[in-house]
Amino acid sequence: MRSSVALLLLLCGSVAAHDMRPTYPSWGISHIADVKHTRMELFNKRADVEWYEIGVFDINWKPLPFVTRYKVMQIDYLSNVKFDVYISEANSIAAEYICSISKVKSNEGNAPLVSSKICSRFK
Repeated sequence: MRSSVALLLLLCGSVAAHDMRPTYPSWGISHIADVKHTRMELFNKRADVEWYEIGVFDINWKPLPFVTRYKVMQIDYLSNVKFDVYISEANSIAAEYICSISKVKSNEGNAPLVSSKICSRFK
């Protein structure tokens, strides 16, 4: 029983690792023909994590090509960053999720480990 409570607390802690808004973004027009745009905001709630990777995926979780200023961003503890995401109009139709993945350095070298993944779903 004690181990199940500890596991539940651990899972809840990792869920609250970071926050991405809006929860249900939508694509809007951009200043480039045939390119869609959305603006997202990422908030870091963990002192031990400062790197986050951004990804855009279709309904089957296959990655879609997109452009943002940095696909991997450094965000200080208790800080937030707004970022713009651009995607071709054709790929915007298939885009289902935009996700942020926290990156934690492992104890063995510089290989990153995935700590948590937060996704917003497009309207």
